Amino acid sequence: MLKGSCCCGTIKFTLSSPPTMMGTCYCTRCRKVGATTFVFVKRDSFKLISGVDSISTYKPEAPYKYNRCFCTHCGTSLGEITSPEESFPVAANCFDNELKITNMFHEFVKEKPSWYGICDEAKQFIEHPHQ
Repeated sequence: MLKGSCCCGTIKFTLSSPPTMMGTCYCTRCRKVGATTFVFVKRDSFKLISGVDSISTYKPEAPYKYNRCFCTHCGTSLGEITSPEESFPVAANCFDNELKITNMFHEFVKEKPSWYGICDEAKQFIEHPHQ
C-alpha cells in the first residue's frame, strides 16, 4: 500500500497497486506549479482518505489538457487526483513511500529551460506523447 499526502497533511490518499508509469513535464505550467515529475495511477487503485474539501482545481487552456489540483491550505501541487479518467497523473512528490519506478518519458521538452539538463535515456517528446 502506497500512501501520499500534501505538505500539511490535510489531503491524504492511498494506492493499492503501484503506479503504471512515471514521466517528467517541462511545460511552463507544470514548472510554475512546482510538480514536473508525475506518475500515472489507476482509478480503482486510488483512494482519497481525507481533505476532499481542501482541494482546489486549476483548469488549463490548450494545448494543456490536464486540470491541476492543489491543497488550499499549504499549496501542494497534487496532480489530477479528482480526475474521472481510468488512469490519471499524480505528482510524484506527494508520495510518502519510495516509488519503485523510473522515469519513462519527458514531455514538452521544447519548453524546458536551458539550465535544466535531462540526465537519463527516457524518450523525449516536443509536446504531449502521441498515443
